[in-house]
Amino acid sequence: MKIYILGICGTFMAGLAQLARESGHQVGGSDANVYPPMSTQLERIGIELDNGYDAATLPEDCDVYVVGNAISRGNPQFEKILEKGLPYTSGPQWLYESILRTRWVLAVAGTHGKTTTSSMLAWILEDAGLDPGYLIGGVSQNFKQTAKLGSGPFFVIEADEYDSALFDKRSKFIHYHPRTLVLNNLEFDHADIFDDLTAIKRQFHHLVRTLPGSALIIFNQDEEALQEVLDMGCWSEQTGFAARNQNADFFLDSDNRLNHAEHSYPLQLAQPGQFNALNATAAIIAARHAGVAIDIALDAMSRYGGVKRRQEIIAEINGVRIIDDFAHHPTAIDLTLNALKGTTSGRLIAVLDIRSNTMKMGIHSDQLAASLAAADLVLLCENPDLPWDLAKIAASATTLVEIKKDSQQIIESLTHTVHQGDQIVIMSNGGFENIHQRLIAALQN
Repeated sequence: MKIYILGICGTFMAGLAQLARESGHQVGGSDANVYPPMSTQLERIGIELDNGYDAATLPEDCDVYVVGNAISRGNPQFEKILEKGLPYTSGPQWLYESILRTRWVLAVAGTHGKTTTSSMLAWILEDAGLDPGYLIGGVSQNFKQTAKLGSGPFFVIEADEYDSALFDKRSKFIHYHPRTLVLNNLEFDHADIFDDLTAIKRQFHHLVRTLPGSALIIFNQDEEALQEVLDMGCWSEQTGFAARNQNADFFLDSDNRLNHAEHSYPLQLAQPGQFNALNATAAIIAARHAGVAIDIALDAMSRYGGVKRRQEIIAEINGVRIIDDFAHHPTAIDLTLNALKGTTSGRLIAVLDIRSNTMKMGIHSDQLAASLAAADLVLLCENPDLPWDLAKIAASATTLVEIKKDSQQIIESLTHTVHQGDQIVIMSNGGFENIHQRLIAALQN
């Protein structure tokens, strides 16, 4: 089969392209931003890429055109597909029909922790010798790639609630039909496509409605919003985990011991923070559903290396540690900063990029100041396009917040003020003008 993917360099679509190529299909695609490392990674496995969406570059002899959710009406290639009557589908739909339909799907959903939990779960199954397939929205330190077909029956997928395509506004995860479903947490996010938390709950319940009775839903019993989703109707088996609700089936105590059915297991992780321990707990329960014993899963987790851009230490220069983290929601920012607090002798300095659509819209602006409390210093960039006032965050925060003109001014400020023992955590869900490497170079000089 010959497949052409529009928007091929996004994390999900690039993973889908790898799976299609591994399945023996001829794969090509286009994107507005074809550049390393994603472009070289795809080209290395024999995928030809077109830079940009020029209609003239679209081949007309493909069996199917897979359209990413970043594509909108007016895109020259998509307009040509419509005019020519060429066959097209969404990425999630193609993935289910071509790969997931015959697999035991283990899906990880939730506002936070999807990438970490799904990579933990894939690693447990891999370490147990089950050779799972997987598609994860990040690069795990335990794997060389973000997607793999696998030879076993199990397939682990990060189950995103974002929409599937311009012609399919259902959440991606509606297509996956898992037999094992992890629900980590649920908060309001993606304000560009959801009006409120109720709208997101509805999509999560649509997911629950697609599960057979023999499926297992593993959910965080500390999360009221998840319980409300299940109260809308649930026809599958349920297992709960929690750190606050001691009546949960699996209870994680303050000593990071996992308690279940009168047994207590020590949980050893290299990554700090109770939220990481909860992610690991969910992964261990999901692996148990696939037949991996708890003690075997715990052993695998002791050798889990984490995910790039999740509390990833990318440099240490003269005793100053630089950390890259994906946090872009007040809850994730708060949890990340509290996990890192006190892990070195100096100050915790947060450099925050206001980038996600939800953050830029100001949906979480009231929560943002409180989420920064664990940092000793917070640096932000001015952004005149924001419909809300960054200065109010600086005024209401309990920690010192400084607003700089641009990323270069942040770098200059840090190079003159950091001391041995300080750690700088750069929090962004984007490239942030390559501030990470620019800061490393400045500190080295």
